[in-house]
Amino acid sequence: MSIPYKDRARGCLIGLAVGDALGSPTEGKTPETIQRQWGRVTDFLNDKQGGSDDTEHALFNARLLLAHGPALNAELIAEGWKREIVKGVNAYKGAGFSEMLVIRNLRDGLMPPASGQHLHAWSDGLAMRVAPFAIVAAGRPEVASELAAMDGSVTHAGEGIIAGQAVAAAIAVALVAESVDGAIDASLSAIPEDSWTHRAITKAVQIGTRSRDVWSGLEPLHRAIVPAAYFWPDVAPEAVALAFGIVAAARGSFSEAVLGGVNIGRDADTIAAIAGAICGALHGVNVIPTEWRKRVERSRGICLAMVAGMELTPTADALAELSERWQ
Repeated sequence: MSIPYKDRARGCLIGLAVGDALGSPTEGKTPETIQRQWGRVTDFLNDKQGGSDDTEHALFNARLLLAHGPALNAELIAEGWKREIVKGVNAYKGAGFSEMLVIRNLRDGLMPPASGQHLHAWSDGLAMRVAPFAIVAAGRPEVASELAAMDGSVTHAGEGIIAGQAVAAAIAVALVAESVDGAIDASLSAIPEDSWTHRAITKAVQIGTRSRDVWSGLEPLHRAIVPAAYFWPDVAPEAVALAFGIVAAARGSFSEAVLGGVNIGRDADTIAAIAGAICGALHGVNVIPTEWRKRVERSRGICLAMVAGMELTPTADALAELSERWQ
């Protein structure tokens, strides 16, 4: 039975938020630490968990798309950042180095692509927020990739942009596909073969495909993909590759993929958010447990004040309607 497109769009955006929320307690930890502290995390651990910076930056992009439609460009995105994000009212809770450095660059008068050229331009801050671009470009991975690169030019450079393009292309295909294989292929087709991101995704998907299930895949994925000598966990090629490897190991199962992202640690909220967006797009919103959906439906605005109170379902519906008019 075919899945209505609005259900896929809802599954994508809500799946992202669920992964973001579930992964917040395990962010920055190793799989061993997670196992020692909680065993295997299979649900929310406390009442405070909800969508954070990953969800809220995606909602900010949704606002821009709905306001400007196909006229959206890098300059408008940068102006949106300066008008709404570079403000004292925002708590920036959960914001990464890339976001804070871009705020500094924009305050200093830099515009894209110069605004995205900084010491943490390779972070996963773009990859976490590209789902709205994929929703308006469903079935057109090249368009989703272009939109991600446009947004990325404001905040990122190099591998940070490439990783975001890979995620956008994968979600765009997952929104119209019947299996996860096409989404993974689209991600690799959208990026240079000689990039770190391409090599990491290829290796991770091979490991995930060979794994018996997602749980048996976590340790070999962590060992092969994570640059253990580097302390910070927000490296875009790492986070994106781990997400794709986990999705492959889970065979596209929403709950298995999201929980795999949660339990692998590192930038767990972003890894789980990417996995949730892909698998939610593939299967539709009804695959997401009702209690998980209720947890994230309304944005709390803990990072970006302007998205406080935004509801994910009507936002996804509006993006799905925009996709019908997008040329």
